Amino acid sequence: MLGGTVGTVAHHLFPAYTATPGAYALVGMGAVFAGVVRAPMTSVLMIFEMTQDYAVIVPLMIANLVSLFIASRLQHEPIYEALAVQDGIHLPTAETRQRHGRHQVVKIMQIASQLMPAEITVREAMEQVRSSGLRTWLVTDRRGVVGVINSSRLERELAEGADKNLSELVDALAFPHVHPDQGLDLALERMGANQIEILPDVNRADVHKLEGIVTLRDVLDAYGVNRT
Repeated sequence: MLGGTVGTVAHHLFPAYTATPGAYALVGMGAVFAGVVRAPMTSVLMIFEMTQDYAVIVPLMIANLVSLFIASRLQHEPIYEALAVQDGIHLPTAETRQRHGRHQVVKIMQIASQLMPAEITVREAMEQVRSSGLRTWLVTDRRGVVGVINSSRLERELAEGADKNLSELVDALAFPHVHPDQGLDLALERMGANQIEILPDVNRADVHKLEGIVTLRDVLDAYGVNRT
């Protein structure tokens, strides 16, 4: 209504230099939509589909940006997010997405030191575990990392066949791992699913190329959890 009013007055005073009142009304309608829904480009597409006129796009984009700025200053929470919260639905906010982006594996990964050759036997591996006190180890061969094994798995295998090589216990094509750009929530999920405390951080182009490790302790520290 405000756009139509301004358009009527402007067209009455300067008919040769202004558009028809309908064009102003459309711009006003798009600005209201952009301010309420917080989706400025959506209203640009909608108005263009209605008018098929490129001339309205530039003033509409300017009006949308002004409307979006004013609406975000007056009301920080968009109306549809507020309605969703009233219904018990909590959608991810922009702050949440930014925080998720900060929690990436690359931010906390360390240099790998807990390595076991795939050629050694279960008995030899168990002796190494007992002497170090660590419970999770990476298994490597000439290609690089080929698996992850924990002390409980070694204890079970020790009772069945102590002379097996570690290469027989791991799957070099499908072992738990993460990539540097993935989130810590995924690393935590894979640690829990495989009952391990260390994940290899591998290259996307070569799954055997080890770039570092991520530990359960570091993941919990990143989320501010004090684990005793």
